[in-house]
Amino acid sequence: MADQRLTDEVGRLAALARYDILDSPPESGFDRITGLVRSVLNVPMAVVSLVDADRQWFKAHDGLDDTETPRGIAFCDHTIRQREPMVIADATADARFSDNPLVTGGARIRSYAGVPLTTPDGYNIGSLCAIDTVPRDFDPAQIAILQSLAALVVDQMELRRIADRDFLTDALTRRAFVAEMDKRIALFLRHARPAGLLLFDIDRFKAVNDSHGHAAGDAVIRAVALLCDRLKRPSDVLGRLGGEEFGLLLPETSETEAMTAAERFRAAIAALHVDHAPPLRVTVSFGVAALDHGRCRSDAWIAEADAALYAAKRSGRDRVNLARLSVPHVA
Repeated sequence: MADQRLTDEVGRLAALARYDILDSPPESGFDRITGLVRSVLNVPMAVVSLVDADRQWFKAHDGLDDTETPRGIAFCDHTIRQREPMVIADATADARFSDNPLVTGGARIRSYAGVPLTTPDGYNIGSLCAIDTVPRDFDPAQIAILQSLAALVVDQMELRRIADRDFLTDALTRRAFVAEMDKRIALFLRHARPAGLLLFDIDRFKAVNDSHGHAAGDAVIRAVALLCDRLKRPSDVLGRLGGEEFGLLLPETSETEAMTAAERFRAAIAALHVDHAPPLRVTVSFGVAALDHGRCRSDAWIAEADAALYAAKRSGRDRVNLARLSVPHVA
């Protein structure tokens, strides 16, 4: 019977997307694994490769300068099409790879051993590979080590995914939300792609806890997060930044569009009836900051939106306040 997971590309890409790991910064847990591969298998290069729709992207790359390559030339694209490890003793003698630019130039790959990174639901989303610049055979013991380390890579990805989610709301944690902001900042600096940041805080939340108890406070936080998750676009990112404070990151969104979105969220939350006895109603205050060259660090971007948020609270709550873009001085 055919292994449908190996041919279900839509499902495979969805499985990869669930980890929200592409283009993320380096992380020591993955770097340690590639370091072990290099040391134990005595190879000059080791890579954790994730295969996207049209590229392979390296979450960790020890001994290799590149961070990604086109998918069409990726050895790992062949690895993910099978369940067993793929071993190439001499790429110049293999018709699939002999004229590959990764063999004839650049990395000068000559031998390769790759183990698929298989998710718990059976999709191969990438590979852990050991690469050498000379022909060589990888013995069964070395392949077994590579398989064990590949399982550790998947475990690391699973732990990373869990750690990125707030237990109460399933929104991103502050750390994960800031990582998403860093990605938008990088796109802004490279390609001038706009983005908006909405910070919002539940008004008089302490009074909810004091009057109705912490279980009621948790119910309010969950209800607000669920409503925002339903209202946001698929590309928008919701994070719980701490306590009753949340962030919404809006890609491809101008300052005006961000203000419109914030007002829509504010009005929806004001109309929300939280399931409780008696039913509870709350309002929120918003601070809005569009990405610009004066906000090209996540902490600076958050600080400006935060200042706008607290200005909204000081001016009466249940409102949206904008952090104005700075206007360059002209002499």
